Amino acid sequence: MIDVVLVDWGHTLFDTVGSVEFIVDWASRHDTPIDTAQARVLWNDARVRSRDAAEIAKGRDKSSALHRACWTALWTELESAVPGVAAELYGFETSVAGWTPYVDTAEVLRALHERGVPVVVVSDVPFDLRPIFVHYGFQSYVHAYVLSGEHGTIKPELRLFQIALDAAGISADRALMVGDNHHNDGAAIDVGIRTLLLPPVGHGEPRGLWSIVDLVDAG
Repeated sequence: MIDVVLVDWGHTLFDTVGSVEFIVDWASRHDTPIDTAQARVLWNDARVRSRDAAEIAKGRDKSSALHRACWTALWTELESAVPGVAAELYGFETSVAGWTPYVDTAEVLRALHERGVPVVVVSDVPFDLRPIFVHYGFQSYVHAYVLSGEHGTIKPELRLFQIALDAAGISADRALMVGDNHHNDGAAIDVGIRTLLLPPVGHGEPRGLWSIVDLVDAG
């Protein structure tokens, strides 16, 4: 039986849909134009590199300062093409404006709420996610937020998962962890939590989150 759903935030519930458009617009307004295709390649290359084990091991999500430094380094090629954009992009991607829920996020969170299954957001992030959930009216669907920047530990370190279980008052065998990265979210299996990893999807496509409800309903 699944009595609580622990779920990652970035690229699991929410997506950075507008980042490439932001880069192109900012560059145009500052006389350093870049075409959309090049901006997309440079931005996506940094995003892919950000997900590998070596980058995650830097612990960037334990503090705001380290997070900014790591992302600025990841955006070095983008910064070379559009001087000054890295700082502005960082501000955008750490704000409400920078994140959009996947098309199935609201309905799946609502479905879990209606079933009485609490949702704990377990995220490697050094800034507060609560304003983003409030902005989209999702705050009533979240039982608790367990954020790396507030606890000084990150996935795949196992303590964050245990903090999340404690927040829900649930044992590992009654929980489901849902995420998008086998390096960090996948580590939940090491504390006995069954884990669902979702493959990448394109911007604007359903995230596949109804699989969570199917697993809950199946018991």
